Amino acid sequence: MINVIAVTTENRIIKELPLRQLSSPNIRWFWVDFDQPTDKEILELEKTFHFHPLAIEDCIHKLQRPKLDYYEDFTFFVVHSLHSADEEKEEINFFVGANYFVSFHHHESMEVTEVWDKLISSKHLDNWNQYLIFYNVLDKIVDNYFPIIYRLEDNLNDLENNEKKESMDKLLDQLFDIRHSFLHLRHTVIPMRDLLYRLLNSERLGQLLERREYFSDIHDHLLKLSEMIDSNREVTNDIRDSYLSINSHQTNRVMKVLTVITTIFMPLTFIAGIYGMNFEYMPELTWRYGYFATLSLMLTIGLGMFFWFKKKGWFD
Repeated sequence: MINVIAVTTENRIIKELPLRQLSSPNIRWFWVDFDQPTDKEILELEKTFHFHPLAIEDCIHKLQRPKLDYYEDFTFFVVHSLHSADEEKEEINFFVGANYFVSFHHHESMEVTEVWDKLISSKHLDNWNQYLIFYNVLDKIVDNYFPIIYRLEDNLNDLENNEKKESMDKLLDQLFDIRHSFLHLRHTVIPMRDLLYRLLNSERLGQLLERREYFSDIHDHLLKLSEMIDSNREVTNDIRDSYLSINSHQTNRVMKVLTVITTIFMPLTFIAGIYGMNFEYMPELTWRYGYFATLSLMLTIGLGMFFWFKKKGWFD
């Protein structure tokens, strides 16, 4: 579907204007949104707007890296949005020209819809232009990153507190899932941060950078996001190391107890082994009280070693 908003020289909005009428002299600037376009509608990128084939190819092929490309009469942007529910990454493409703004996306974009509605309901159209639209959409996209990171931080805090007393294996599985989510976010935020840095330091975007302070604010948000992601990934490392250390400590305690028990039974096994041999001439075998004496000796040795180990703190 192709949606069109045109702003006239009298600051009036015209909606659903045919593409062939966009070059009318009374049109000051316009916004065309390619919302989940069909193959036939995609052809309008070349037929009506005469965009460069490489830019059109980037629109057709999904999930290009966020980037900025300069062409003769327009600037092409690729940005990534994130679904707050499933953290799914989607691509949105923008063409910014002298008197137009063209957005292209293969999925329904909440950010584009919000800015579209905001423009239609605006009472100060003289303040709007294609660069303000680009800023608003980009700002919405970046702002929607924050709830995802905040939710992951909450999950990480719950995991660290472990109020549900879940098993170590289950906690580690959840921890690695959260760590993977942060890595996925990092692959989105860092390229977007680099894109804004390149935009702010460009010498070929004079009109767009008349609003430099606004785009600088978006860049600051992306810097904050990248720092939050890196710090939380470090927290996942610390929690993982703590869990592994606790698990190793518990294993060592179990091994220590088993070692102590084995050590207590070693002399008892030695005595039982001697008197379990089938030699004919063993004086103790014919002694009337030999059985009871041997049991008493084994009990004394076992209890003696037990209390000695306990005194040494080996059972603590």
